[in-house]
Formats: sequence, structure tokens, C-alpha cells
Amino acid sequence: MLVFEFRAYAKSAQFVAIDEAIRATQFIRNKCVRYWMENPKVSKYDLNKQCAILAAEFPFANNLNSMARQSAAERAWAAISRFYDNCKQRLVPVGEPDAKSGCAPVGSPDHGSAPSRQTRQKVSGLKGFPSFQKDNRSVEYKTTGWKLAFDRKSIAITDKIGIGKLKLKGTRDLNFYQPDQIKRVRLVKRADGYYVQFCISVDREEVISPAKSTIGLDMGLNHFYTDSNGEQVENPRFYRQAEKNMKRSQRLVSRKVKGSSNRRKARVKLARVHLKISRQRKDHAIKLARCVIQSNDLVAYEDLRVKNMVINHCLAKSISDAGWYQFRVWLEYFGKVFGRATVAVNPAYTSQECSSCGVIVKKSLSTRTHVCQCGCVLDRDENAAINILNKGLSTVGHTGRSALDCWAGHPTGRVTRPVPSADNAQGDSSSTIAGANL
Repeated sequence: MLVFEFRAYAKSAQFVAIDEAIRATQFIRNKCVRYWMENPKVSKYDLNKQCAILAAEFPFANNLNSMARQSAAERAWAAISRFYDNCKQRLVPVGEPDAKSGCAPVGSPDHGSAPSRQTRQKVSGLKGFPSFQKDNRSVEYKTTGWKLAFDRKSIAITDKIGIGKLKLKGTRDLNFYQPDQIKRVRLVKRADGYYVQFCISVDREEVISPAKSTIGLDMGLNHFYTDSNGEQVENPRFYRQAEKNMKRSQRLVSRKVKGSSNRRKARVKLARVHLKISRQRKDHAIKLARCVIQSNDLVAYEDLRVKNMVINHCLAKSISDAGWYQFRVWLEYFGKVFGRATVAVNPAYTSQECSSCGVIVKKSLSTRTHVCQCGCVLDRDENAAINILNKGLSTVGHTGRSALDCWAGHPTGRVTRPVPSADNAQGDSSSTIAGANL
């Protein structure tokens, strides 16, 4: 699925109509959540039926396209199903290795031994109960409610809201795709204007020559990452650079009277600062992930739980500013596009273990040099990157039929190495026959 985004140009009355459609979408979504709270056993199809009832009861909801109302109901069901999934995962094995340390939880019967899956305990934490949305910024149409122009440079929204024709401006060309490939059209409101997104059903695959190299990545805060070859990429710190301008814009918002026009303008100015930071971080992640994937046949990286790491209030801002999760998402995406192997490795003890001899060398976070008794002296992050690469290579095993499978059921009960005969399948004489010249 590809998503193409275009800037929308129209009259002010049309933008007001888009805002009305967005509010109607938010209203339907919240009504569906309320309906689920009152009737917990409803299904996804019951929420879709509820859309027709809301359209008959409220005229502004009836002005919205029927498939746009169903998309709003699907948003409500997405929050409900996510809540159900989190509730199912609240019971985990006591002896299951911890995601951060790789060891069984302290105090469990299997701490320090092999994990047991017999005893279970409850895991505390929020499960993400569906809440009411108050700041929706998009409305989504499926296959109806819109019509693309012949030249693909404008789109007309054909429901009763009154949006009308929108001019599109962007670098993508929609002429390469058929209209039936466009599965969804989304109108998005941002701080700097309105945008139109096209969700196109197409499988993106690109063939490139093998790079003949593998790499392991250790994410950090001093440097964005350090690879197993010793190369380091600087951390851009977009949030830190714009923090001074952000504080100034935030003070301007605080000084304005609530509900005034000047406060609304100040909020838009502050939102544009945040929007620029998010775009910078996304652009950096895309370009860097594409370069890493194209340059290596296998990329091993840490399976970090960023949501758990930001609990540390001392490092939360720096971790969020780095954007490790977004970089990982684009690594995996480009790995599928270019046919490269991407392996997520458990980060437990990758910084403590010596990459040369395997001995655990305990060190604090402030110690930036790995020094082992075997004589290995490396940068802490480079040593971790080498361990990540080794774990990634050990994870990638044999895929396909193994030659030993057909010998596993030998009558003697032993698994023996198959010795090719002179009349093998290829018709070549084997060099492992006794007496053969090697």
C-alpha cells in the first residue's frame, strides 16, 4: 500500500466545509464508542449499522458520505480491538524472559533457571481503554464520495457537505495507477494547510544487486547509531535545536486571552514549529534507513522497547528526540521493498559482553570504552554493534528443506550424514567415495 500526499488549494468556504466533515467524523466515532460502552458485546458490523441510525437522526451526519461514516466507525472499532488485544496480553508466564534484561523476572520461581510456562501472573499497566476524541484532524472516504479529474490534478468531493473541487499540488504522478487501485482518499488538516492523501493498493518491489556486506546497529544518544564497522552517525537532535524557538512561541500562547483570535494565531504558530520538527525527523529516518538497507544484505538492530525506556524522566526527552522507533519502521519497510534481511535482536547484555571472548564485563552507562582481560579495547557502542551483528547472524537459520530431514527416520534411530552415490540425482560421480582422488 502506497500513500501519496498532495497539497490542497481551494476557497475559504471549501476549507470550512472540510472542517465540518472532520467534526462529523469525530462525532460519529465518539458516538460509536459510546454505543460500545453501553453494549459491550457489539461487533464491528453493529457499529456500521449504527452509522445509518446516526445519519437518520442527525442531518449533519447524513450530509457526510456513507462510506466516510463507515470509516469513522472503523476508527472506533480499531481502538476497541486494540483494547481487547491488550487485555488478552495482560496474563504472561512468570518465567518468560524480560524484554529489557533477557532474564526471568526477579522473585519468580524460575529466576536464574530455565523459564517455566506453567505459572502466570498479572501485569500491571494501562490497557488503552477507548476514549472520546476531541481533536480529530482528518476525514476518510473509501471508493465513493470523490471523483478524480481526468488530468489527475484536481479532485471533487461529491457528498452533501459542499467541499467541491480541490486543486492538487505535489511531486507524485497519479497517472501511473488506475482509479480502481485508489482504495481510500483522506483529507487531512495540518497547521500549515490542508492535504489530500491517496492510499493506492500496489506492491512495491525493487531489485538491486547484492551488497556483499552485513552490519549491526547499536542505537545511542551521543550518536544516532554506531555500526559494527566502527562508523558513527551523528544525532541530529531536531527538538533540541528548535527548543528555544518553541519556548518563545509557547510564551506567546500563554499570554493571549483564551478564546481570542490572537490566541488562535499563536497556537497555529506553535503548531508549525512542532510540525517542522516531525517532518525533519521523518525525513532523516527515511533517507538514513534507505541508505543502510541498500548498502547491506543483512541489517541487525536492537529490539528496543522505547515506550518503557521513556519512563526514565532524565533521558525521556533525548530518547524521544532521537526517533529510534521511526527509524526501525522505515528499516523494516525498505527491507521488504529491496529484499534485504532485517533482524531485531534482544539488546540484553550486548554492551556488557565482550565481542572477542564472550566474557561479561560490567560497566556503568558513563563508561564509554570497553576494556577486556583478553586485550580487546573498543568503543562501547562498537562492541555492542558487533554483538548485535553476531546475534543477528545466529538468528537467521536454514530456510527450506534440509538434507538431514530424510535421514531423521533411519531404522537404526541414528541421524547419519548422507553420502552421495556414484549415480546420484545429478549424474555426477561423488568425490567422497573411498579411493577417489581428491
